[in-house]
Amino acid sequence: MLRVVSWNINGIRSPLQGLTCQEPSNCPTALRRVLDKLDADIVCLQETKVTRDVLTEPLAVVEGYNSYFSFSRSRSGYSGVATFCKDSATPVAAEEGLSGVFATMNGDVGCYGNMDEFTQEELRVLDSEGRALLTQHKICTSEGKEKTLTLINVYCPHADPGKPERLSFKMRFYRLLQIRAEALLAAGSHVIILGDLNTAHRPIDHCDASSLECFEEDPGRKWMDGLLSNPGMETGSHTGLFMDSYRYFHPKQEKAFTCWSVVSGARHLNYGSRLDYVLGDRTLVIDTFQASFLLPEVMGSDHCPVGAVLNVSCVPAKQCPALCTRFLPEFAGTQLKILRFLVPLEQEPVRVQPVLQPSHPTQVQKHPSKARMHSTRSRKSQGGFKRNQRNLMSYFQPSSSLPQPSPDVELPNLPRVGTLTIPKTPEEVTVATVVEEKAKVSEAKDEKEIRTSFWKSMLSGPSPMPLCGGHREPCVMRTVKKAGPNLGRHFYMCARPRGPPSDPSSRCNFFLWRRPS
Repeated sequence: MLRVVSWNINGIRSPLQGLTCQEPSNCPTALRRVLDKLDADIVCLQETKVTRDVLTEPLAVVEGYNSYFSFSRSRSGYSGVATFCKDSATPVAAEEGLSGVFATMNGDVGCYGNMDEFTQEELRVLDSEGRALLTQHKICTSEGKEKTLTLINVYCPHADPGKPERLSFKMRFYRLLQIRAEALLAAGSHVIILGDLNTAHRPIDHCDASSLECFEEDPGRKWMDGLLSNPGMETGSHTGLFMDSYRYFHPKQEKAFTCWSVVSGARHLNYGSRLDYVLGDRTLVIDTFQASFLLPEVMGSDHCPVGAVLNVSCVPAKQCPALCTRFLPEFAGTQLKILRFLVPLEQEPVRVQPVLQPSHPTQVQKHPSKARMHSTRSRKSQGGFKRNQRNLMSYFQPSSSLPQPSPDVELPNLPRVGTLTIPKTPEEVTVATVVEEKAKVSEAKDEKEIRTSFWKSMLSGPSPMPLCGGHREPCVMRTVKKAGPNLGRHFYMCARPRGPPSDPSSRCNFFLWRRPS
């Protein structure tokens, strides 16, 4: 059996507290624990948000796995995909991107198809965000036949409504993905497309499809209609060459979502959409897929993992492809680091040569002036050390300007004050002590009240949150982040998680602008 899992982890350097038991991501075994708990032969990750310059060895080289990364070349901390294969599923080829622009001709997958409709510059731009990674494997079917399987790990672009150019970018990326996948299929390889496609295909895949205008007319959904064939249709009745494996096994499963809004807390009520897929060519899904599943219980990201099980065995390659991260100079031990040039040198201890004693009196007579000068300097330094250094106590001598009492003048012995006071009884002492303590407490209390009233008058503090209209509970304050005339304004809304409008436990539609202070 071959088990593949895909997961948009929303940053590979994040703690991933849902799986790592609060271990930091820089722990050498943190990612290994994540991979082991996913229990897959091949794990495809999306939105890694790392570039090569910040990739650390614990994330790049994991014991028992060989990994492959595609980085964003346009922005730092953005996009990116990675594929981790167990050593028992080592690929025979690996390649970054869909177009072949970044291919090195050394262990690449190949089979690009006809891309004449794209310019070279457009192909470079589409692949520069690190959104696709291909690994090709040798598999053995239950009949003992050896075949080729190509996995395309993708993180498709999101179409921002405020940026129409991103919708065009998304559709061109879709087109490039389809050309490459169909070219691999035509070359005789089985193909699996898995990852975050950023489109909910059917109304059943969206929590509130009825409220969206022209749901079926969305360009991304129309593209998926052309790519996929319906499970119930016969072969040749639909142009789509691929199948949605989850809908093949669960055609009518509702609320099967893989992505939720973190800000609105929609995951608590399972109010999301299905954006993550495992798509396979029709023959592969029907003949070899045994199951397709979601893992909504796995926390750590705004997405949950998805996966599938195939009734095939993987034939590992004898050597990893050149794209494997363990061959990168910084992890293979071949890259020279600047620290190697800054190794401190061992300093030899300074040897003090002993003063030579003259063996003949004539040697002293040769340089009488030097001998005299040396002896003079040494005596001067020794004498100066004693004469010039001042004691610390010399700075604390009494000033001579103040009148000093004469030692001959005797001061009169004045009577002590205690001799003039009348002794008090123990009862009077106790009463006086209690009265004095009460006075001190009263003074301290009055002083505290004065300070408190002063600071209250200066700092009024935050105003209480208004109550929402649906539940009469305190609201939460949010800030408008969308570009427009209200950018930066604050408003109040219901604090409950987002959910279906028919669910009374979900967020109500209360809204109130915050008044400027």
